Amino acid sequence: MQYALHLPPIPLGLISVILLAIHMVGIAAAAHALMHTRTSQGAVAWVFGLVLLPYFTLLPYLFLGRKHFYGYVELRHSRASHKHVRTQAASTKTSHQTDQPPPAAGAQRFAALTNMLGNDFHGGHRLTLLIDGEAAFAAMLTAIAAAEHYVLVQFFIIHDDHIGRRLQAVLLACAARGVRVCVLYDGIGSHGLPRSYVDKLRAGSVEIHPFATRRWRNRLQLNFRNHRKIVVIDGWRGFVGGLNVGDEYLGSKPPLSPWRDTHMELQGPAVDDLQLAFDENWQWLRGERLTLLPPRSIEGTATSLIAATGPADAQESCSLFFVALIHAARQRVWITTPYLVPDPAVFAALQLAVFRGVDVRILLPSRPDHRTVFMATTLCAHEAVRAGIRVFRYLPGFTHQKVMLIDDDSSVVGSMNLDNRSLRLNFEVAALNIDRDFAQKVDDMLKNDFSNALEIGKDEYQRLPYLYKVAMHVATLFAPVL
Repeated sequence: MQYALHLPPIPLGLISVILLAIHMVGIAAAAHALMHTRTSQGAVAWVFGLVLLPYFTLLPYLFLGRKHFYGYVELRHSRASHKHVRTQAASTKTSHQTDQPPPAAGAQRFAALTNMLGNDFHGGHRLTLLIDGEAAFAAMLTAIAAAEHYVLVQFFIIHDDHIGRRLQAVLLACAARGVRVCVLYDGIGSHGLPRSYVDKLRAGSVEIHPFATRRWRNRLQLNFRNHRKIVVIDGWRGFVGGLNVGDEYLGSKPPLSPWRDTHMELQGPAVDDLQLAFDENWQWLRGERLTLLPPRSIEGTATSLIAATGPADAQESCSLFFVALIHAARQRVWITTPYLVPDPAVFAALQLAVFRGVDVRILLPSRPDHRTVFMATTLCAHEAVRAGIRVFRYLPGFTHQKVMLIDDDSSVVGSMNLDNRSLRLNFEVAALNIDRDFAQKVDDMLKNDFSNALEIGKDEYQRLPYLYKVAMHVATLFAPVL
């Protein structure tokens, strides 16, 4: 015999109360979005969605729309005071120590950046360009293995694979001989990192923690990720660039291989700003200020500035960083980025550079790692070509590098992409370097990349299927969260 399960009907009055409550919460969330969303486009989208369709938008707003950086402003003041104390200490050096060389004269055209970032250009650097994963990881792992006092490591992605276990082994070896090892990884970017990987490091006295926008566990926030890649050894050797820790960055995972990426090593006073950027994140998570060593005196000729940007800044510092660099160019701006979804300010700066007669080129991948971003990038690339910007697709494999070359003396290597996540949503870091020898190495590298690329023609868009064009335009609607 079968028995039917009869549930009592839900009273219409209760349904009305639930719907009214959802709408009231939606209105409250809309007010929050109106007051805290940085762009008018984003505010309009959230307000209309939360007021009219709260059933569909409230949950996404919990994950994507809210911002939690309470206390971060005070942390920036702490960082500034920390720098002031260290600067005063440096000014009392004994007479037998070498004075820091002055910055290059070319740094004056980037004065707006020093005012915005609160960092100064420093002279006296030795720079090494690290092309692709083998060179970058060989240099970083060798430097970590030689550490005497401490190692600071921060990556957006760490995988438990061959290169991830090589990093794990060298960190454990450092900790075993008494070197303090501090590691940060992004909780979303490294979502696939198994607990066993972290537990093994902690058991070996490595201090490792996931980054979150709250000091306590925050599962309701997918935005505002820490996309920085920082390695500092003993306060005087620093690494920054586009590589994360995973076998794909060594080009061993088709169909994106061979993987094209760029990192760099700095030795000199700007390493202090690099480790202070790490220390700021560490203090935010752990409530502890690290004891950091000052950089050693280096016989180098390069001038460098560390640009550490993020959504906790008072202004959209990453976007302004790109705008200032582009406006400073007089002969050329060559950019390589995996994603091209720039905001209006950056796109306008690129257009103005073309009107000034600047050689503006952008190198993009020819194959996608994220389909939606790739389609939005493709549409932006065609718009750029129509504006007189030369855009190229790299053919051998996926290019993930984030590099800029400005004129014949200035270059940037870092973690910043030309998309909304980097420009507004992520914590990023890059090194701006003024040095003709180093710029020439970047020039040689990019010329080789462009020689392996196909330029996009002005009439290519017209030949695309209509439905593909529609799909690209739909993809750009998601630009605020790409």
